Amino acid sequence: MTEEPLAPPDVTFRFDGKRVLVTGASRGIGQALALAFGRSGADLILTARTVEALEPTAAALGEIGCGVQCVAVDQRDVGEIRAKLGALAKVDALINNAGVEEVRDALEIDEALWDKIVDTNLKGAFFVAQAVASGMAGEGGGAIVNLASLTSYVGVPTAVPYGASKTGILGMTRALAAEWASKGIRVNAIAPGYFRTDLTDQFYRDAAWVEAMTARVPMGRLGRLDDLTGAAMFLASSASAYIAGQCMVIDGGFLAKI
Repeated sequence: MTEEPLAPPDVTFRFDGKRVLVTGASRGIGQALALAFGRSGADLILTARTVEALEPTAAALGEIGCGVQCVAVDQRDVGEIRAKLGALAKVDALINNAGVEEVRDALEIDEALWDKIVDTNLKGAFFVAQAVASGMAGEGGGAIVNLASLTSYVGVPTAVPYGASKTGILGMTRALAAEWASKGIRVNAIAPGYFRTDLTDQFYRDAAWVEAMTARVPMGRLGRLDDLTGAAMFLASSASAYIAGQCMVIDGGFLAKI
């Protein structure tokens, strides 16, 4: 017996009428992604440690004409995450971006640094997803896009806590995808390669480092923030309706090259 053909999906990168939460939206990748969703019609909920830090992003989104809500959240405070983000009206997509890094030799890492990085990047990301997913499950589902990293796949000297946290993001993404797909919540991730942000600026100030890293990228250049927006929007949109538990590496071919 031949099955009836499915109706073609409503594939769009417009987010009109959708509410998108971007954590760590005050600068860098989070800010770039928030602006991209705003330009595509979404209303934005932005988080950072302080509302003041979000003012430049909120002002830019206001000029675009989309709705903006700013929420101060300490990514390491589970109680605050649950109280503030769990109380939000329905969120259609979560861009789980907030993170920190500090370069330090492995033999010099202390417990305080380990806890700061891992609690922010991994523990905090999980409890943000948990808080938002509760509302998504009761409102027909949604999409979560976690921020992984090249360090989710390869070891980087002086980045042990960061790499551990971002490797954990991969495991978390897969496990949540397997558990929450039945609730209509798709969980995926993107893994940026080398992009210039406040976290990586110290490396970019070293011309020899930039030259060496660029030589390792098959596409012959390091990433620009707008290289990330298409993948994040794809995974948050109906175009990826049958994709769950995956991580898109956005690195110009870096990991593919021996």
